Amino acid sequence: MKAFLTGLLLAALAVTTSQSRAEAADRPLLVFAAASLAEVMDEAGKGFVAKGGEAPQVSLAGSGTLARQIIAGAPATLFISAHPKWVDEVEKAGLTREIRPYAANRVVLVVAKDSGATPPADDGDAALSATIDAVIGADGRLAIGDPASVPAGQYARDALTSLGIWSKIEPRTAPVENVRVALSLVARGEAPAGIVYASDAAAEPDVKVLAVLPERLHQPVRYPAALLGGADEEAAPSAVAFLDYLTGPEGADILRRHGLEPIAK
Repeated sequence: MKAFLTGLLLAALAVTTSQSRAEAADRPLLVFAAASLAEVMDEAGKGFVAKGGEAPQVSLAGSGTLARQIIAGAPATLFISAHPKWVDEVEKAGLTREIRPYAANRVVLVVAKDSGATPPADDGDAALSATIDAVIGADGRLAIGDPASVPAGQYARDALTSLGIWSKIEPRTAPVENVRVALSLVARGEAPAGIVYASDAAAEPDVKVLAVLPERLHQPVRYPAALLGGADEEAAPSAVAFLDYLTGPEGADILRRHGLEPIAK
């Protein structure tokens, strides 16, 4: 009898595993990615398709917004965040099957291309603080991602806090829903300056970098990638294949072309 019950249990497990794999294979390649990865995802998606892969459907937004949508039930199969915090939140909800390091970025102070603003006089914190204060001016606003949900805004807040000027600058910020909106405010002249990623600045010809914020002022900018699936789901094969492409040699070259650095596995 014991052997018979064991056999039934193994058979049931095999059926469940088979169903899980079949369901995973049927899930479309839906990628939730940080807004700062727009150009990377576009080029990578085309490259992946050229190699016979499934065309990814990409949703771009602030990482916190995407994480909340995933936790609420959005059917994403791959999540790439601009901050480990939001992948950690999704992992705590039991929705990750595998997490891999993906890319690194830098945080920069940008102004409009035709701005007459001058860079900091030296590499010291005092010079950087003075430049930020001066470029905003008495009536201007510093465009940043909303620190509550946008990693670029979190890095900006942390850097300004380390400089000792966050309490002074916070009332003069324009927090927005993602880093690309902050970038566009500066490019259109609606804000005199912004704090965005180096890759954002590289993608927008109407802005220029006035200063790179030293990593000693904030947590290093890292993008983890998470394969997603529910408690009894395997990662979708198309998502695994796309992440393999993103973290492989061709994906690394794409990152570099857009101002990011790949992180070795």
